[in-house]
Amino acid sequence: MKLFIDSANIDEIKTAVSWGVIDGATTNPSLVAKEGRDFKQTVLEICNIVNGPVSAEVMSSETEKMVAEAKELSVWHKNIIIKIPCTYEGLKAVGELNKLGIKTNVTLVFSPNQVLLSAKAGATYISPFVGRLDDAGEDWMEMIAESLEIIKNFGFTSQIIVASVRSPEHVKRAAVLGAQVATVPFKILEELIQHPLTAAGIQKFKNDWEKAQK
Repeated sequence: MKLFIDSANIDEIKTAVSWGVIDGATTNPSLVAKEGRDFKQTVLEICNIVNGPVSAEVMSSETEKMVAEAKELSVWHKNIIIKIPCTYEGLKAVGELNKLGIKTNVTLVFSPNQVLLSAKAGATYISPFVGRLDDAGEDWMEMIAESLEIIKNFGFTSQIIVASVRSPEHVKRAAVLGAQVATVPFKILEELIQHPLTAAGIQKFKNDWEKAQK
């Protein structure tokens, strides 16, 4: 499974990339606004750090305006993927952009039916928000499993990005289900490597070594 970092914080992204496990990045207007930086400058800087797809979101809600925004964003850098909301207008935009060879990531997806329509429209990536489904008490694992089965059954080329990740458990279960990608906040990426027995083992080895040197 590929791991993307879900962040607009440059320091976080640089740190995560230095671990050698990051395959791409996703951003959204909320993440960029949180950093208080220029949108274009932030996206370009991320593209220069991450050697892989970088999703940047359109802000319009009408097909024609989405396509116009996407065309502008796509020329900023070869790795930019256009995030499009899962609406009727969004699906039309995805279809038009697909014809132009512009890659897309359909976002705010919450059901297998939305996955089916997004895949048929030609989305490169499809991003179910599992954290929000989990918050609502819905079975997000079943949703992901069914979505992956739909893509497999009909030979769609779209890849599932498990998004809105809230815990290491979300990442683990997404990997077990066979999701192609998970996009993960920096805090959760840090937690993936942590285990109390690892820390205890390191401390024991250190203590034993220090005793042996006396």
